[in-house]
Amino acid sequence: MSPEHTAQADDSKPGMEIAVVGGGLSGTLTAYLLGRAGHSVTLIDRHRSFPRTFRSEKLGPGEIETLRRFGLSAAVAARAACFDETLNMRRGSVVDRTHARHFGILYHDLVEAIRAEMPAAVRFVQGQVREIKAGARRQRITIVGHEEVTARLLVLATGTGDTLRRDLGITRRIIRPRQSVAFGFNLRPTGTDGFRHAALTWYGERVSDGIDYLSLFPVAGAMRANLFAYRDRGDSWIRALRERPKDTLAAAFPGLIGTMGDFEIEGPVDSWITDIAVADNYRQDGVVLVGDAFQTTCPATGTGVTRLLTDVERLCTSYIPRWTSHNVMTAADLAAFYDDAEKRRMDAYALETADFRRRLTIGTEMEWRLRRYCHFALRRVLNGIDRLSPALVGKLRQIKDAQSGQNVPSAV
Repeated sequence: MSPEHTAQADDSKPGMEIAVVGGGLSGTLTAYLLGRAGHSVTLIDRHRSFPRTFRSEKLGPGEIETLRRFGLSAAVAARAACFDETLNMRRGSVVDRTHARHFGILYHDLVEAIRAEMPAAVRFVQGQVREIKAGARRQRITIVGHEEVTARLLVLATGTGDTLRRDLGITRRIIRPRQSVAFGFNLRPTGTDGFRHAALTWYGERVSDGIDYLSLFPVAGAMRANLFAYRDRGDSWIRALRERPKDTLAAAFPGLIGTMGDFEIEGPVDSWITDIAVADNYRQDGVVLVGDAFQTTCPATGTGVTRLLTDVERLCTSYIPRWTSHNVMTAADLAAFYDDAEKRRMDAYALETADFRRRLTIGTEMEWRLRRYCHFALRRVLNGIDRLSPALVGKLRQIKDAQSGQNVPSAV
């Protein structure tokens, strides 16, 4: 990326002047795609190098394919650990195996990989946004220690931060408080032979544990663990996981060490409690919201990056090209993005899948006990006949997912 600049009005330039506030994954991808399309883009973020943050750390085949369309899969793969098989376990026995290309990559490495590919048309301003004034004709962004940035369109990609949205009268409505808690940490093998499997997913043993699954997968230089559970912040089990992570894992997943090999926990245990929230009063002149700024996603579902990519791709490839000739950016103009059928389907799917995963994991009603039993029993049956007819198994899995209401990405 070029040194920091401020964007000034220049109607002689092709495309459109666009300011993107927020340099995480959604903002960085938006700036990249718009810059590649020839728009004059200013990306504004507090950090020149994105800091270490515990967020999405694994990409599945659908997400990799989207990055390929964006021209980014090779750049991301160069910083990721690639793996093609995941062993899926529950209660000490094999459920099935996932055969598909995945990337294990820490969130900040993913963002930096994309920033390194940023087109020259994108200018970067490092600083904290103090105020935003939006309107149909011009958007004005005041940044501490910098000149004002102006643009015809503002893309707000600030994640769960509320301050700037409040400037615009956009509110955040929590629809599922404390939906889930996620943990991330590194494992180091104690034996000389390393780990016995490239990647492993181990589903919760008991409903009372409130554990959806533990996912072990490689990232550059380490074996990473992501654990997803439905527990309260003050739960003593959470405190035990932070203080005695190996013992707590061994108790929650009997047979884990025997399956994967002995290990030690390296470094801190990161955690992330998710409230599922949606934006209200977001139909504004001159401003569009993408990613978590519009709707947050339960990380246990594995749909967060897919939903983000859908937002960014639909906005940058379907709608901004239509708006290039517009002299004004009214709320009515921008509503087409929010009303896009593919975006709405993905937003709804993320919410439905979050509800399904939670109920499948901790539901005690007879319906969910039966669905849980059938879900894993059918996966085991399909795994048993997989070698006989992979094509038939693929069809049966599609039927199973349609009937259960679940189409969880293969990363889960």
